[in-house]
Amino acid sequence: MKYIISGTDRVGSSTLKLSKYIQSIYKNQGEDVEIIDLAEVKPYLHTGPHYGKEDSGLQPYLEKILHSEGLIVVCPEYNGSMPGILKYFIDHLKFPESFEYRPVCFVGLSAGMFGGLRPVEHLQQIFGYRNAFIFPERVFIMASHKVIDSEGQVVDETIRGLLAQQATQFRKFTSALTMANLDANSVISAKKK
Repeated sequence: MKYIISGTDRVGSSTLKLSKYIQSIYKNQGEDVEIIDLAEVKPYLHTGPHYGKEDSGLQPYLEKILHSEGLIVVCPEYNGSMPGILKYFIDHLKFPESFEYRPVCFVGLSAGMFGGLRPVEHLQQIFGYRNAFIFPERVFIMASHKVIDSEGQVVDETIRGLLAQQATQFRKFTSALTMANLDANSVISAKKK
């Protein structure tokens, strides 16, 4: 299963609305994806053991990442970078296996004119350091308050098209990587016989 990480804990955020919209795109394409809402994760980040150690509240979220077939990170721009809670969540994930060889794609959003470019570039550095397979088609949404309405619908036709295209291509990307991994494992198994 793929997971969408809604990259802020702000209540009623455009990020969560956009995450739900992206989830509907995948559903329309025949694939269920689940949202990891950092507003739900937040209480467990501040109360339990940290940095990959087991904790009954945080552990289910850590396991979802570990067993995901791909991640879609939806990240708003806060002060020229990602929200602190997103980085703090990442810091709790097991190293290196949480992101190593895991497909990941990014959607950035901001109220300003750069559409979340800066936080996505920062995230790409982190995920690259952790050896993730970074999908190159990113989507950036400028003036997000004008693009995402109060009901969580994307009202800009171009952005709707870009998000649908990203979902289609990311599904192909993860499928190709899964097949390549299966082929590699078959070769390794055959050599051991």
